[in-house]
Parts: sequence; structure tokens; C-alpha cells
Amino acid sequence: MEVINQIYPTEPGQMEKWMEEPGPDGPIVMVNLLKFKDKAVYRDGRETDLTGRDAYDIYSRRVTQYIEEFGGRIFFAGDVTDLAVGLVEDLWDEVALAEYPNRGAMVAMTSSEAFRDMAVHREAGLEGQLNIETVYNSSVANRKHK
Repeated sequence: MEVINQIYPTEPGQMEKWMEEPGPDGPIVMVNLLKFKDKAVYRDGRETDLTGRDAYDIYSRRVTQYIEEFGGRIFFAGDVTDLAVGLVEDLWDEVALAEYPNRGAMVAMTSSEAFRDMAVHREAGLEGQLNIETVYNSSVANRKHK
């Protein structure tokens, strides 16, 4: 399995297909695996002493409140400390879990001008990430322990 961290989709049609399809019924949880730059780099060339994590934190504080306007929430964010199973060349720095009422709510949020304005800090701080859409799996949640 090849794993490539990215800031934006680069595969032809990847994001368009995702945005055009209705997606699963009901809530989705986005698993965000985040890798930060050592030093923040802004596209407009501004000078800064911010680390990548510092720049991403600016974005994170703003987007956490904004997600709520679309019926979502960030319900977990934590630093990655180790890898128990598997092998990757370089671990991610942070994991964040964001719940949205449906894919359409996330698409609407990320398509807005307000989101694009705050996302400059996301772009400046991230080396790359994986964004994984998940849905509630009732068969796992309803298993009885014996």
C-alpha cells in the first residue's frame, strides 16, 4: 500500500467525483491524519516565525467554530505518539476526528469563501495529510461481548 500525504487532491477528478456524489446517508466522520511542516510557509511569501503546527493551530481554532455552523463538530484531536501495528516511513503528527451531518455539509463548508480565507493557515502549516471519510458501522457497534 502506497501512502502519499497531500494538502489538496491531485488525482484527476478525485475531488470533483467526491463533491458530486451524494455520499452515504447520514453522518460522516472525517479522519484527518496530519503532518506539519517544520516552519510555516505562506503562499503569499509573508515572513513568519511560526512553526507549521502554529499556523495549523490558527486554522484549527477558526475552523472548529465554523464547522459548528454546518452542524458538525470536532470531537477528538490528539498528538500521534507511536505506531503499534504496521509500518510507515514517517508518522503523522496529529489525528483529528470531525463529524458532519452528511457529506453535503462538509462540501458546503469547504467550498465557502470564509473557509478559503482561513485555509491559508492550513496550507502554510501542513506538509500533507490523509482525509478519510468514515460512516457509523452498526454491526460493529452492536456486537455483544461474551
